[in-house]
Formats: sequence, C-alpha cells, structure tokens
Amino acid sequence: MRTFTLLIVDDEPSNLSIFVKLLSPNYQVRACKTGAQALLAAHSAPRPDLILLDVMMPGMDGYEVLTRLREDAATRDIPVIFVTALSDDLDEEKGLALGAVDYLVKPVRPAIMLARVRSHLEIKQARDRLAQQNDWLELEVARRTRETLLIQDVSLSVVLELAETRDNETGNHILRTQTYVELLGRQLQQHQPQLAALLAEPRLSRVVKAAPLHDIGKIGIPDCILLKPGKLDASEWAIMQTHSQLGADALRRAIEKSLQLNQRTAADACPEALAILEVAQAIAASHHEKWDGSGYPQGLAGDAIPLAARLMALADVYDALTMRRVYKEPWTPSAAAHYIREQAGRHFDPLLVTAFSAIEAEFADVAQRFSDPA
Repeated sequence: MRTFTLLIVDDEPSNLSIFVKLLSPNYQVRACKTGAQALLAAHSAPRPDLILLDVMMPGMDGYEVLTRLREDAATRDIPVIFVTALSDDLDEEKGLALGAVDYLVKPVRPAIMLARVRSHLEIKQARDRLAQQNDWLELEVARRTRETLLIQDVSLSVVLELAETRDNETGNHILRTQTYVELLGRQLQQHQPQLAALLAEPRLSRVVKAAPLHDIGKIGIPDCILLKPGKLDASEWAIMQTHSQLGADALRRAIEKSLQLNQRTAADACPEALAILEVAQAIAASHHEKWDGSGYPQGLAGDAIPLAARLMALADVYDALTMRRVYKEPWTPSAAAHYIREQAGRHFDPLLVTAFSAIEAEFADVAQRFSDPA
C-alpha cells in the first residue's frame, strides 16, 4: 500500500515536533520552518501529497506561500490545509478563497487533525485516479480515431486502385492532381483573404483527401470508350461527360446509406468520413464546370461552382496538358502555365490562376517527380 508524503510548515519548533510525532506513524513526514523552504520542498522529491501550512510566519506568510503554490503548474494541485492560531471567520474565508482545502485552528486536537488529513488524502487519491482514467480515455479515443482514419484511408485507396485498373492512361494522375490541389489550397490560405476562410483547416484537409475521387464516375463508362486508344467522337464524348454525374450520384447514395445505417439525419453533424464524401461529391459533380459557364454537366458559372471543384479543375487541366496521352504529346510546364493564364476568367477562377502563377515552379516540380512511366 502506498505511503503518502506530508509537508509540515511552521516556524515554531514545538509545533513541528508535535505534528511530526502525531503523523509520522502513518505517513512519511517532511518539515520546514519558512515559506521559502516550503516552496523548495514542494518541488523536491518525494513531492508532498498534502501540505500542512502555518499562516503567521516571519518573512513570507502562509497566504503568500499558498498563492505561489497555486501559480505554479507543478504544485497547484497539492492540497493545502492551513493550521494557524488565527481563529477569526474572515481569516478562514481568506484562506479558503486562496485555495486551501481546509482550515484547522491551534491548538489542534489530534483526532481532528488525523481525520482531516485522512479525508483530504482520500479525496486527492480519488482525484488523481480520475485524472489517470481521463488521460487513458483520451489516449484510447486518439488510438481508435487513428485506427478509424486508417481504415477510411485504406478503403479509399482500394476503391481508387480498382478505378485505376479500368483506365490505363492515368498513371500517377491521382497523386499529381491531389498534390496540385493541396499546393493551390495552401497558397490561397496564405495570400488570398477572400478564399482563405473557405480553406481553413480542417476544410482544406477534406478537399485534399476528397480530390482523388474526382473521376470515380469513370467506373460507369464502357470500356470501349474509356479505353479507346485515340480521340473520342462526338457521341462517345457525350457518354464520357456523364462520368461527372455518375460519380456525384454514386457518392450521394453512399452518403445517404451511411446516414441511414447510423440513424442520422442530414441536419446532424456528419462524422469526418461523411464530410470528406460530401466534398468529394461536389468535386466529382463540378470539376468540369468552367468559370464562364461553358462547362458541364450543369453549366455553372463563377462562384456557383464549389471552390473545391474549381481547385480540381485547374489541377486536372494542368495535368492533362503536361502528361503524354495516346492522342497528344506532353506540353512543357511553361506552355501549360501560359495556357492556364490565358484561361483566367474563362475556364478558371482568376484568383486561382493568380495563386497558380505564384507557385508555377512547384507544379512543374511535381509533374517531373511523379511523371508517368514512358
């Protein structure tokens, strides 16, 4: 069974002798005569579990000692019982107001002191045990949260790998476009006040995690079109364009089913996984919309296009231009950047083009580092 440590502070040697003799059979007792010594002893091993503190001492009195103990994070939780000859109610109120847990008036009756000490040590022990349990619970919640996020990431990776097996031209397209989206988002966070609030954490993190799902609807496109080794004709292109709505509809159904399974409503705060899927739905639906309204599938224009989809649109086009396709050679990064600047206000949000121009070299580096195999 654990032995508690008590610190007794009193400038009268006779009082110290009495208290030590009374308490030492049951506790490890340390003693000192001044406030300054008490502060040092409170930080020295073994740390006291409880302090019995005189009020009227030369130099630093008990009130000042208690105030300093409470100001220090290392000692503020040590319970302090005032033991003093001051018996006025106002003195007791002052001591309790400063944070003392109890107030004993000299001469102290031994049975009363022993009972009070035992009670406050039991309270402290219970409080410490509760704090340890809370710490354990926080660690357990953090561990389970990490496990849940890992499961989500692995599940998402599996879906994306399956999607990529149906499209032999994407290569590192998903990795590159996700990186472009994050680069743009970080730049806007720091340099575009108009959009920074919309991309504050955890919103930007959700956009980055959702970005790989932008073309998930291609799973629903027939192989004869998706894998055609050349340009698509008009009718084939019309079918290919449906991938945006196919992806958005699939993600919407996944969200609805998850809400039903968890007996939630749309008004409830969605867990993080659902929040990511909601962003992914917006990206899948609108990443082929254009700032001037000439895109598809809905012909949205300007700010009506979700910001996450606007980010994806620029990233997607830059990647398509700089990578080799069966129907085209890759453009140089400078040529692709020039095209994007030309399309400000037409295809792309002008603020995003400004952000892109500031980090054009970083885009080129990503394109080079994660280029598709020859």
